[in-house]
Amino acid sequence: MMNDTALRTQSRADLERFYYQTLRIRRVEETLIELYPSDKIKSPVHLSIGQEAVSVGVCEALAPTDVVFGTYRCHALYLAKGGDLDRMMAELYGKVDGCGRGKAGSMHLVDLSVGMMSASAIVATTLPHAVGYALAQKMKRSDVVVAVFFGEGAMDEGVFHESINFAALKQLPILFVCENNHYAIYSHIRDRMAGENPCERARAYRVPATRIDGGDIVRLHETACADVAAIRAGGGPRFIECETQRWRDHVGPDEDRKIGYRADAALDRWIADDQVRRLAALLPEAARHAIETRVERELAAAVDFAERSPFPPDAELYEHVFHG
Repeated sequence: MMNDTALRTQSRADLERFYYQTLRIRRVEETLIELYPSDKIKSPVHLSIGQEAVSVGVCEALAPTDVVFGTYRCHALYLAKGGDLDRMMAELYGKVDGCGRGKAGSMHLVDLSVGMMSASAIVATTLPHAVGYALAQKMKRSDVVVAVFFGEGAMDEGVFHESINFAALKQLPILFVCENNHYAIYSHIRDRMAGENPCERARAYRVPATRIDGGDIVRLHETACADVAAIRAGGGPRFIECETQRWRDHVGPDEDRKIGYRADAALDRWIADDQVRRLAALLPEAARHAIETRVERELAAAVDFAERSPFPPDAELYEHVFHG
């Protein structure tokens, strides 16, 4: 799956950044699994364990001023784009210091200061939002690039086709990132899409499209860098299909092997090719240990921040509410 030769040709700085980002996402979500039975997490969670490299590979190609739109499985995207970990953890606890003041929960993480636009719990709904934002950037003659992340299941929604068609027609500065984990909840892509080829759908709208097989973070990052540069230069939208696989259940902290909708052997192949472990193996022990120590320190501080943060006062119910 992952090209080890390509990994070894990456600079030491790149490898350290990739490892720090992917490991931090992994350890945050492993901690959520530990915390969930305590009922301290006041929100359903959709874990990104196994899919970390998609958000990291793309976000490492973006500028701080670029913006991203994501799905309800948004922990990885939020952290990879630079979202505040303390405020994320407080949000999951339902606390007032959370990034959504305790109102949003896991599925609606947002940090506008780093370009993380609010995620959405409804499949495909951020696609038109991202396209509209990209249209505004073009009208303002801005050099901001918009990246929108979605699962391959979102491509079955009509709004995907409307959005990508409009983006192509207007040559908007947007990168479409399809996280193809092969399942829309428990329904395999081959049961929903003739040909199992999301890139063909993008190319039908004259949008250049690239498929990244096997979760290869190096090739993904290189492709994203090239696509972002082309978009920023006025080349119009691009599409990347990132093959990946979540390791846990569609929603919640548990394993889902007992359901039987996917073969254990297929999942085990992805786990054996764990990109976090492969990145770790390429770093000197001292560098790896320093990154791991940093991640654990940040994680402990975030949990402590969430524990100490108060719950929102009752008056918060009346704040940020639209009324005509």
